[in-house]
Amino acid sequence: MINSEILERLDQKVQELLWSVREQTIGLMNTPLKVDTKSSANDLVTNVDRQNERLIRNRLLEIDPSARIVGEEESFNQKINPDLNGNVWIIDPIDGTLNFVKQRDHFAIMVALYCDGAPTLGYIMDVMNKRLYHAWRGHGAYVNEQRLSTPANSSLADSLIAINGWQLIKNNCHQQEIAQQAAGLRMYGSAGIEIIHVLNGQLGGYTSRLKPWDIATGRVIAEELGLLVKTIDDQPLNVLSSNTVLVATKKVCQDIWQITK
Repeated sequence: MINSEILERLDQKVQELLWSVREQTIGLMNTPLKVDTKSSANDLVTNVDRQNERLIRNRLLEIDPSARIVGEEESFNQKINPDLNGNVWIIDPIDGTLNFVKQRDHFAIMVALYCDGAPTLGYIMDVMNKRLYHAWRGHGAYVNEQRLSTPANSSLADSLIAINGWQLIKNNCHQQEIAQQAAGLRMYGSAGIEIIHVLNGQLGGYTSRLKPWDIATGRVIAEELGLLVKTIDDQPLNVLSSNTVLVATKKVCQDIWQITK
């Protein structure tokens, strides 16, 4: 098991790295974007996604040479090794690429470290608001240098809820009923940004079908704040597969599980 002295060094280095990646992102936003599609016309990748992933990957291998890295762009069409043995970094170089292209806002950069399967370090960079949300398991969760408090344990009826738009339209997992029973519905189009709203207590919960790079980081920070991160039908989360995930207060989870069971 990795010792605390090494983790402290990694934590400091990754925070420094993410501020550098933010600077690169802001600089590249002022240049012409090269935009390609992946699985569909709404699933985009840009030169900024690729350059950010390259910078993060190369730097992580400098500071943690024996680690394995799972990144959205290089791993997108690849079979992912199903184990989390050793140090595994999971990165999303631009989370919310469609927002990034269309709005130049409401997107994030995310990095997480899992040590022998344990969610250990997590970072969500809210690029346009210049806020780095980060957590080290057992050492608290922060936005920049300010410690975050555990959000109020509100119920579904008292909470705003975020649901992925396509899943809501298709009514996967009774999500239309979930939306109807919530105090209100919100959609932001970026897992990182939506999870930030849950961390801040602005949302009682967020649900979507997420890939590893979409949820790995949010899980680290949310669990450090006492929030639950499970599948929408109350099953343990396999962070290296795609799951319909629920990130929420305990009461919101219980209310939703009553609907989905």
